[in-house]
Amino acid sequence: MKVDRLVSMIMILLEKRRVGAQELAAMFEVSPRTVYRDMEAINQAGIPVRSVPGVGGGFEIMPGYKVDRKAFSADDLSALLMGMTTLSGVMRGDEFTHALAKVRSFIPAEQARTIELKASQVVIDPRPWMGGGHIARHLDAIKEALQRSRLLAFTYTDGHGNRTERTVEPYQLVLKSNHWYVHAFCRSRNDFRLFRLSRMSDLRMLDETFAPRDCPKPVLEFDELLEALRTDIRLRVHASVLDRVLDFCPPERITPDGAEHYWVDYPFIERDYYYDMLLSLGDKCECLAPEHVRDEFRRRIQRMARIYGE
Repeated sequence: MKVDRLVSMIMILLEKRRVGAQELAAMFEVSPRTVYRDMEAINQAGIPVRSVPGVGGGFEIMPGYKVDRKAFSADDLSALLMGMTTLSGVMRGDEFTHALAKVRSFIPAEQARTIELKASQVVIDPRPWMGGGHIARHLDAIKEALQRSRLLAFTYTDGHGNRTERTVEPYQLVLKSNHWYVHAFCRSRNDFRLFRLSRMSDLRMLDETFAPRDCPKPVLEFDELLEALRTDIRLRVHASVLDRVLDFCPPERITPDGAEHYWVDYPFIERDYYYDMLLSLGDKCECLAPEHVRDEFRRRIQRMARIYGE
C-alpha cells in the first residue's frame, strides 16, 4: 500500500543522512521508478527531499529541516489514520502494522482522543455479508506475489461462463464497485487485463519471477460508452424493492404512484446483466416501455417458466 510505504520512507530518511534509490527499491521491493514517484509525493506533502547525483549520492531530506510531531496537523494525522485503518481488514501484515504504529507515534497525547475519533468517522469494509472467504485468500496470495514479483496461475471464468487457464504478471490490486480485481499482464493474451477475483479458481503463486514492465493505468471508467448504449425504460415498482432500485437509479427519476408503488425512469442497457438485475425483483417490478424491451422481458420469463415446467 502506498501510504505505509511513504511513511516508512520518511522515517528512513530521518534516521539516515542519505539513501540511494536502488537501496530503497530493494528495501520495499518496488522499481526505482516507483521510488522516484514516491519522493515526488513526499515533496508535495511539504517535506523537502532532494536527489544528490554521483557516487555516494541518493535521496536526503534537505539539511536544516527536521520533522517533529508538529509537522503533521491533527487533520493530517486523522486523514492518514482514516486511510490506513479503513483498509486494515484487507491489508494485513507486519509492515502495515508497523506503519500504523509509526503514524500513531506522531499523535500528541493531548490530541489522541480527538484524532482517533475523527479517524473512525469513516468505515470501509469491502468484505461481503456472507461467504467471500476465497476472496480473502486470493488477496493474501496476490499481495505476496506483488511483493515478490512472482507469477500467478489460475483458472478464470469470464462473464459468459468460458473457462481458461491463465498465467499472469500481477501489478495492482483494484477495488471497484464492491469487487476486487487484479490488474496483470496476461501471458496468454500478451496484454494487460483486469481479472475479477471472484471468477478465479485454483489460484497459485509460481516459483518463477518476472522483470517488472511499464504498467499502464487500468481502464476503470466507461461513462461515454455506457451513455451511448443507454436506453431509458419505464418501470412500475413496489415499495418493498425501492431500496434495490435506488442502487442503480437516482431519486429524481422516481415518483410515487399511490401508496405502495413508484414510477421509475430507469437508465437501462440492453445486456444480460441489466435484464437479470431487474428480473431478480420478481413480480415487484414491471417494465411498461419501450415495447421491444418489454417483449424481451416476456421472452426471458417464458424461458424461465419452461425450465420449471407448466
